[in-house]
Amino acid sequence: MLSLLLLVPLLGALAVGLWPGNADAVRIRRAAIALLVVQLLASLRVLLAFDPSLAGMQLQEGLAWLGSLGLEYRLAIDGLSLPLVLVNAALCLVAAIASRDVQARPRLYFGLLLVISGAVNGAFLADNLLLFFLFYELELIPLWLLIAVWGGANRAYAATKFLIFTAVSAVLILGAFLGLAFTTGSADFSLTPIAAGQLSMGSQVLLLGALLVGFGIKIPLFPFHTWLPDAHTEASTPVSVLLAGVLLKLGTYGLLRFGLGLFPEAWAELAPGLAIWAAVSVLYGSLAAIAQRDMKRMVAYSSVGHMGYVLLAAAAATPLSLLGAVFQMVSHGLISALLFLLVGAVYRATGTRDLEVLRGLLNPERGLPLTGSLMIVGVMASAGLPGMAGFISEFLVFRGSLTTFPLATLLSMVGSGLTAVYFLLLVNRAFFGRLAITAADPDSGVLDIRLPMVRIPDQLPCIALAGAVVLIGLWPAGLGRISEVATRGMALLPSLIATAPGGGAL
Repeated sequence: MLSLLLLVPLLGALAVGLWPGNADAVRIRRAAIALLVVQLLASLRVLLAFDPSLAGMQLQEGLAWLGSLGLEYRLAIDGLSLPLVLVNAALCLVAAIASRDVQARPRLYFGLLLVISGAVNGAFLADNLLLFFLFYELELIPLWLLIAVWGGANRAYAATKFLIFTAVSAVLILGAFLGLAFTTGSADFSLTPIAAGQLSMGSQVLLLGALLVGFGIKIPLFPFHTWLPDAHTEASTPVSVLLAGVLLKLGTYGLLRFGLGLFPEAWAELAPGLAIWAAVSVLYGSLAAIAQRDMKRMVAYSSVGHMGYVLLAAAAATPLSLLGAVFQMVSHGLISALLFLLVGAVYRATGTRDLEVLRGLLNPERGLPLTGSLMIVGVMASAGLPGMAGFISEFLVFRGSLTTFPLATLLSMVGSGLTAVYFLLLVNRAFFGRLAITAADPDSGVLDIRLPMVRIPDQLPCIALAGAVVLIGLWPAGLGRISEVATRGMALLPSLIATAPGGGAL
């Protein structure tokens, strides 16, 4: 059953790439959408077969591969990976639907999109360290090509920067996995936590440090974040949806699954420092977002801050905070995808994303009222207003982390407040006031501006994402039931962090 989540997109990518003749972009896009619908249905089938009351991995599949090297084809799923598999299936489908403007090399474009979808599924489902690494690497080149070929004017620089940062991330992660095998004297790359006394604390901290930096680049956390705003600025809207909604979650998932999961004692030792790192990343991302004029860069910097909440929750490693981390990964994926789609709609209609230029887009007659209304929903969700998914995730993270790291949690709560500041600036500048798309002479021709109407069918992906954000906010028990048992099993004992140097003091 789990293998189907890999075979459908990967074999579909091969079929699209070998499509005979000069098929037009519309037909290829429809074929890709059909394949991704099948993948989504398969993901829902996994959800129905999953038993949330059971701890540990479920629906396991295995096949002997390169046993002498420790590489085995083993797939499994639990309450940590299942929500992310569902988000991947949904957002890859949204990205394909949103790719209606792709005309150049459609076979390559949609083939790469399908490869990314299959690779991400493989990474979330891998029950072997080397298998995870193979899928982690498999998404690198397709995403680089999507930015480099279909990106903006400065796409070569952004794509190369992304490639270099992600390659360094992969080297560190592989080095940690190989170092683990070398120091333990075992070629078994299964996901087995390091037992007390199996490795010295120094060795554990060194290996965990490599994973922290490697996955910290991917998330990305300050100061490894500089590739993200450039990549988002130059990437097309569907690629930004994939990048923020899905691919960043490989980093946060890796921190939880391999950092906390493999090295619980070393994690407790480093937890106070991780809490500081999380607070700095949250505050930096929020302050950097306030300083942006480009709407897309503002949303990109918001991801730096919001991913810091996941690190804070992981540092505290309480059952409630880890459940909040899962909620934050899911809610951020949906909300960021919604915001990037809406920024793309504004750019298509006006030709600019500059907040110093745009005015009055919420005008009900000549502006973009539907886009503006959905944007307000998105920014309210990102700012953590009650009734939205963002509120549930932030509340769980802060409530679960407060007793362990009170100062770091309070600083992160300040960053949450700053989210409302920069998104209020975005909405106020771009959507309210007198309709205008030029700051050079606001009194010249303003009354004649009439933006092209955005049809409701074109905004159906945004409406669906907004509905999902509200649904999770009003009914969090659905997602909580899936992940609660898994996150409770991953939680550290409070005594571990309390006895670590500086533990509980932040």
